[in-house]
Amino acid sequence: MNVIGVRFKRTGKIYYFKSEDNIFNYKDKVLVETENGIELGEVALANVDIAKEKFDKELKEIIRPASQEDIKTHVINKLDAKKAQEICQKKADSYNLKMKIVDCNYTFDRSKLTFYFTSAKRVDFRELVKDLASTFKSRIELRQIGVRDHAKLVKHFGACGQECCCSRYLTDFEPLSIKCAKDQNISLDPSKISGVCGRLMCCLAYEEDNYLQVKKTIPKYGQSVVTEDGEGVVIANNMVRECCKVRIHKNDDETIEKHYKVCELQELD
Repeated sequence: MNVIGVRFKRTGKIYYFKSEDNIFNYKDKVLVETENGIELGEVALANVDIAKEKFDKELKEIIRPASQEDIKTHVINKLDAKKAQEICQKKADSYNLKMKIVDCNYTFDRSKLTFYFTSAKRVDFRELVKDLASTFKSRIELRQIGVRDHAKLVKHFGACGQECCCSRYLTDFEPLSIKCAKDQNISLDPSKISGVCGRLMCCLAYEEDNYLQVKKTIPKYGQSVVTEDGEGVVIANNMVRECCKVRIHKNDDETIEKHYKVCELQELD
């Protein structure tokens, strides 16, 4: 089946639609029907053949390529959504609700208005929803998001000086644990391994597989090894360079410390 993949946000998930005989190019704007209503999206995968069995439900067809008028309407919707976000925050404050509205989105046909918010606890926003529905004359959805999704929407900058990975290209959040930092011999200081969201930095997962692979072959700290200069003890490991620092006692008066590649070492039983 010939399909195209469509994104509705720069780093959002890809959703598939039937393309039939229509040919689309990467980054073309298209109108599609979604569960929330009609949306304007951008082609992320252009005309790919995928077996029907890969999809667990019937795919909908592309409505049409977006015209310049459609794109103009989409821009107006975004501007109106920003104003709606401010109004929603004021109304939430008037109801004494402890919530922060961080983003807002209109569907293309303005049939639905979705507000994204963060809160330290559950919020009873039923009265707020009624008020918003009366104000905007649309279906209203209030969706609570976590701190990682908040950072993705707000587009913070990380300690590396670049925009956070989640804002630039990550479409999913991988589960992370402190074990990743331990495997990579990184400081366990929370301020050094946490992102702006307060959770472990996503980039800890990027090289984890390589570190685990190296750990299988590199001698452990304190292990006795044979080098070209004699027997010694491993006193430090460099996982990136795949080498060990070895201390060798030549005699009572001479001790040398030298780096060796893993392939140059032989472990003692």
